[in-house]
Amino acid sequence: MADVSQPTYSIETLLAAAETGFGGSVPPAIVQTSLFTFETYQAFEDRMSGRTGDPVYTRVGNPTVAAFEEMMALLEGGETAVGFASGMAAISSAVIPIVRPGDRIACVEHVYPDAYRLFEKLLRPFGVDVSYHSVTAFEQEPDLLKGVRLAYLESPNSVVLEAMDLAKVAGHAKRHGTLTVVDNSWATPIFQRPLQLGIDIVVHSASKYLGGHSDTVAGVLVSRKELTDKVREQALTLFGGKLAPFEAFLLVRGLRTLPVRMRQHQETANLFVEHLTGHPLVTRIHSPAAGSVAGLTGRTGLLSVELSDRVDIPAFCDALKLFHLGVSWGGFESLILPSRVGLAQAGEQNSMQRFGVSDRLVRLSLGLENPQDLWRDFSSVLEACAK
Repeated sequence: MADVSQPTYSIETLLAAAETGFGGSVPPAIVQTSLFTFETYQAFEDRMSGRTGDPVYTRVGNPTVAAFEEMMALLEGGETAVGFASGMAAISSAVIPIVRPGDRIACVEHVYPDAYRLFEKLLRPFGVDVSYHSVTAFEQEPDLLKGVRLAYLESPNSVVLEAMDLAKVAGHAKRHGTLTVVDNSWATPIFQRPLQLGIDIVVHSASKYLGGHSDTVAGVLVSRKELTDKVREQALTLFGGKLAPFEAFLLVRGLRTLPVRMRQHQETANLFVEHLTGHPLVTRIHSPAAGSVAGLTGRTGLLSVELSDRVDIPAFCDALKLFHLGVSWGGFESLILPSRVGLAQAGEQNSMQRFGVSDRLVRLSLGLENPQDLWRDFSSVLEACAK
């Protein structure tokens, strides 16, 4: 990596100036190999005994993957990072090495559905107790985390997008010796840096804004070396959810343009929030703004809108020209996800009702199309589908 660690450099410069290639190459080489061989017995012995850190097998380490991991550690302000084959691999690898039967996890309400299923379908049967709490409870109840091994957080959380004062919650956690994990996929390090706010571990679905092109499924975890070493030894090695070299190459490409893409997403989201506020066919908007909690410096293109019962939601979704129906987000394209369909799978409808998610809610992922074009499409179809 280039020596661009001086505090005078912005994130944009850090990402653009980070040297990931070699021999004059600008992007990193795709080291597409399963194993690495050694020229001498002594070199092999030194590596296997831990005296050197040369790559030995791509399941546990690869130069292309290492280039992405170094950029993510730099971006989040962590000591080291670990890349994974998916966001869920990163989430499970952040949690499972830490908890044991009898431990307690405190999880934020409206958590990502597959994280919820991990806790309920795998960890709870193994004797890990999981409780769910509102953002307000995490912030305002200093003893909520007493006796809790792990606090699993999202800021903002899924669907209803409630932002959390991470510094305050991290302070509560440290008083009780509770480790904290936060999913930072929504804000990205461009708009929020949880490690700087006292959080222990940050995870991302790198498939979203980090990749940015809807062509990669990946995850990443960033923390201090003590914890990432544990994750590498117990989760990456034994679960085998390694990040592939080609995906790592695509992610490095995505990180180069992350700041400019996030500014465009924010511009479009600000326009939508401005026009939707007070709109007669909109009853509520879920979209955290810059400064709404300490440490959050921007608004991203993922927001949720609750529509009036006058709007025919299926007809509305079908009539949109620039928004596609889909479950993911964070790419260059705009997407819409109605809650009654997207969150009804695998029993999540019950979770929606339990936590008060309206079936009039639609989630929008605003892409990189012209903001005015997107708004004209959305607003004209909304009016046309009103009863």
